[in-house]
Amino acid sequence: MIDLLKKTLLAGVGAAVITKDKIEGTLDDFVRQGKVNAQDARIMADKIAEQGRREFDELASDLNGRISGLLDRSSAEANARITALEERVKVLEAKLAEPPTRSGEP
Repeated sequence: MIDLLKKTLLAGVGAAVITKDKIEGTLDDFVRQGKVNAQDARIMADKIAEQGRREFDELASDLNGRISGLLDRSSAEANARITALEERVKVLEAKLAEPPTRSGEP
C-alpha cells in the first residue's frame, strides 16, 4: 500500500514537471509571437509554478493526514483483534491445564 502511495505521489510530481515544461513552452511561444515580453513571461511562469507547488503541498499534506488516519484505525483494529485472541488463548490454556475427567467416575 505504501508503494502505491509513493508511486502516486511521484506520478504527481512528474505531472507537475511536465506541466511546467508545457507552460514554459507556451510562454516562450507567446514571447516569440510578441504577445508578451520575456520579463512578463518569466513572472507568469514563476506565479504558475508557485501556485502549483502550493497546491501540490496542500494535496500531499491532506493525503498524509488521511493515510495517518487510516493507519491509526487499522492499528486500533489489529490491537483489538490481538487482545481478543490473547483472551481466547488464555481460556484454552486454562482448559488444557485442568486435570482430565473420566466419565462414569463420581
